[in-house]
Amino acid sequence: MEGFLLIAAVLAFASLWACKAGYKFGVPILLMFLFTGMLFGDGGLKLIMFDNFETASTIGTVALCVILFSGGMDTKFSDIRPVLTQGIILATVGVALTAVITGFVIKGVFDAMLGRTLGIASCLLLASTMASTDSASVFSILRSQNLNLKNKLRPLLESESGSNDPVAYIMTVTLIGIVKQGDSVEYSSVVLDIVIKLVMGGLSGFLVAKLFVAALNKLNIDNASLYPIAVLSGCLFIFSVSYFVGGNSYLAVYIGGLVIGNSNFVHKRATINFFDGLTWLFQLIMFLTLGLLVSPKELLPTIIPGIVISVVMILIARPASVFLCLAPFKRSFKEKVFISWVGLKGAAPIIFAIMLLTADTPGAGKQFNIVFMCTLISLLIQGTSLSLMAKKLNLIEETDELSQPKNFDLEFSDDIKSVTTEIKITQADIEERGSFIKDLPLPENTLVVMVKRGGKYFVPKGRTELFDGDNLLLITDNQDVLMKTLSASGISYNNIKTEKIENNSIIDDIKSVSPIDTIKKRVGRIVGK
Repeated sequence: MEGFLLIAAVLAFASLWACKAGYKFGVPILLMFLFTGMLFGDGGLKLIMFDNFETASTIGTVALCVILFSGGMDTKFSDIRPVLTQGIILATVGVALTAVITGFVIKGVFDAMLGRTLGIASCLLLASTMASTDSASVFSILRSQNLNLKNKLRPLLESESGSNDPVAYIMTVTLIGIVKQGDSVEYSSVVLDIVIKLVMGGLSGFLVAKLFVAALNKLNIDNASLYPIAVLSGCLFIFSVSYFVGGNSYLAVYIGGLVIGNSNFVHKRATINFFDGLTWLFQLIMFLTLGLLVSPKELLPTIIPGIVISVVMILIARPASVFLCLAPFKRSFKEKVFISWVGLKGAAPIIFAIMLLTADTPGAGKQFNIVFMCTLISLLIQGTSLSLMAKKLNLIEETDELSQPKNFDLEFSDDIKSVTTEIKITQADIEERGSFIKDLPLPENTLVVMVKRGGKYFVPKGRTELFDGDNLLLITDNQDVLMKTLSASGISYNNIKTEKIENNSIIDDIKSVSPIDTIKKRVGRIVGK
């Protein structure tokens, strides 16, 4: 056991260091997790010999459950409401079109290349495992690169990727049955079964999540640390209940996360932070596990088929389905091109391909390696070029927002909707304007609420003397006026984008009550004091 834990710890640290190098060169973090698993597995250093596909499938299923739930929690209804119809169409019709187009092209190309006829059901099955846009990849890349896309493109892509895995899963399961049973399948019952699974999955996720939020707010646990664990149990409960009522569990947990994340419940901020860390942990475990399964030498024979299928999906099937699905909507040509490019593959296709192995379908081993190769190609080509493609298509929106404080680790309660930033005092500022806080050129409705000096924090007053190197935390109701004032006066502030929060002001409260009492009452947490 101790040896296993040692290797697991080394593997995790190696993955994190690989991610640091990958980030420098623009390589997706998840791809580095995958490569690290391959390096330590049978095809590399042989430190961990792992070939249990059923265990890998279980790990992947639990990981996808948490990732989809967390993705739903981080998505705001207000963001996806304007693009909800587009997202649903892409997640359903778009996935089906991608699978059908890819399947028929695969059949034509491979019949010509191999000189023999492949069954259309087998080709559609292979295409279905890769038809969806992988949620883990999209959430990870878009959020780690912090792309601020125009015209609600980001919520559209995230909502599509979060809700389209169920369709690919149902198609994969259905086609496995068709391939194994042949002509004995009744296609009318297959279509009905797909509809039932989607409807029941959506309903069960919505209803159970609503009941869970109501129960959570009445739970009244003394230990606040247990609330995130309670929400995790709710995630797993939604996943399981959906399965037992005949719904699709992946759709259920995404919708459940969406409902819970957009509801008010006790210790919500701490819970969301807990799931952010948990999501990265499960992504690391999932991609490392999938990397351990594959030996590079086994992938070599699939390079040509993998390239052919990847080209078909990236340049033909995905764009065709996107342009057809979005034809009724007012989307520019450039936007459709970018949406087509974000057809990322990731863990979900590999997990679906493992289902072929466990079901013992004809040619499952080769199909698994092809899916793995296509995933690598997708992450390498599409994953590394998302930000570049967005810039080339002029789809990145420039924002004038104040910066996120670096020296003040704080979190706001949801009802605090002002904006914070941080400034650093220099000797030149002191010589030009004076050495007291009251001498700072700050506009109305802006306060200095905390000072960091030499690793110590304190709440200042107007008579507080400033020194070279002091970091000041500001809170304001009018970020535009504050930015113009700071720029005009030459005072520097951080260039990191902040989360702009909009609602009622807290400045009046701070004026009428002592600053430290107000901060303790209304700010969720201030670390470092």
